[in-house]
Order: sequence, then structure tokens, then C-alpha cells
Amino acid sequence: MVESVKNLERLIEQLLDYANKSSEHNMSRKSNPTTWSKKEILGHLIDSGINNLQRFTEIQFEEKPYQLKSYKQDELVQANNYQNAETEDILDLLVSINQRIIDIVKLQTNETLDYTAITSGNEKFDLRYLIEDYVNHFEHHTKQIIE
Repeated sequence: MVESVKNLERLIEQLLDYANKSSEHNMSRKSNPTTWSKKEILGHLIDSGINNLQRFTEIQFEEKPYQLKSYKQDELVQANNYQNAETEDILDLLVSINQRIIDIVKLQTNETLDYTAITSGNEKFDLRYLIEDYVNHFEHHTKQIIE
């Protein structure tokens, strides 16, 4: 998990560096009305962080296998109105949530990393996979923003 933590910290720094050098116009611009702006992608990462923070903590004490709940990403981005929020406010929340995730990940043991989660389609994953998948997802969207 050390590598996952380092990757997430690196990705957060990349996002902060990019966003701090970008204009509000650049962060708000949409290539077309049906795609997310860079601010909305950051907002999606917040929503993902909130949901995964809950998963990473609840799996510690809920009955096993832990039942993964899905979330409606498009609806959350719209309901949270990230498009009209200040980029700085979005970044502050993104960093805070992910610092909490990093702290939680650092607490995990081999035993807890083996805890099992199950989807509504009966797919099984361990906590280790869920954490690595979260970081990969974060990286995918970071590339969308900075490239």
C-alpha cells in the first residue's frame, strides 16, 4: 500500500500544480454540453473520494463480505454544482478527503487488506484491490485534467 499512497500523493500534487496555474475559464470550459469541465472532473473525484472513504472505513466493522453500494456519478456532479463552484474551494475539499483516505490506508494491515467486499452483481474484491482501483481511477481522471 506504500506505493498506492505515494501515487495518490503525487497525483494530488500534480492536480494542485496544474489547477493553480490554470485560469478559472480553463477549469470551467466544456468541450461540449454533455461532457464534464475540469472542475466537474475534480468534483467527481471528490464524490468518488467520499464514497470510497466510507467503503474503506465501513469494511473495517461491517459484516463480511462488505456490501458495496453504487452511486450515481452524473447526478452527484450536477447536484453538487461543481461547475459554478470556485476551483480553490473544490481543490480544498479534494485534498482534505484524500488526506483522510491516505491516513486510513496507512493504518491497514495484511489482515484488513484481505477483507472482502461484494458488489450487487456478486463480484468479490478485497480491500487491497479497492484501494488500488481508487488510485487508478484518480490517476485516469488526473490525466484527463492535465493533458
